[in-house]
Amino acid sequence: MSRKIEEKSLVYSALEVARVCGVVNQTAINWIKSGHLKAYKTPGGQFRVYPDDLVQFMKLREMRVPEELLSQCKNDFEEKRIYKILFVDDDESFNNVSVSLLKKNLEDVEIYQAFDGFEAGSMAVKKLPDCLILDLSLPGVDGIKICRTINTSDAFGKPKVIIVTSLEDEEAERTCRDLGVKYYFKKPVFIPELVTAVKNLMEAE
Repeated sequence: MSRKIEEKSLVYSALEVARVCGVVNQTAINWIKSGHLKAYKTPGGQFRVYPDDLVQFMKLREMRVPEELLSQCKNDFEEKRIYKILFVDDDESFNNVSVSLLKKNLEDVEIYQAFDGFEAGSMAVKKLPDCLILDLSLPGVDGIKICRTINTSDAFGKPKVIIVTSLEDEEAERTCRDLGVKYYFKKPVFIPELVTAVKNLMEAE
């Protein structure tokens, strides 16, 4: 945002919050009243927000935080790289259990889920994951076609692909390898091996 905060103070009014976030004053007030943005009231009934609370609020909503705001914070808000994963499998139970275990064993990750090929494509374009954990037998669009599409289009952000499948098909595996798939697991997959594969891809970034 080109307009800078007019003065550097230890707290921000609702109007200053609105300017920093690029919204109207009433929106900032609504955030505060709904409890989404931490604030306190002055004796005159005006809302005031501490810089640390404003930064935390903005980061949770993936909003760009101005350097001048960061400079006023007491806490260290060094940017952390969040690794985005899209887990695609039409077996809802396996999908949910696997995602739960991955979240428990991986730090600084954000995991999204899709349950068919069409949803996978839509989510990949929307979220631009760093890694796609993909079943091959999917309703709508099969996994191999998704791999081919990822290879030929920049719309998906070129994520790394890990295959997890119950298919016993050597040709399918060769095709996936040719399309750049490094990790190809047969179900039932040993979750620690899947975690290790994701960590290896994260460290290679």
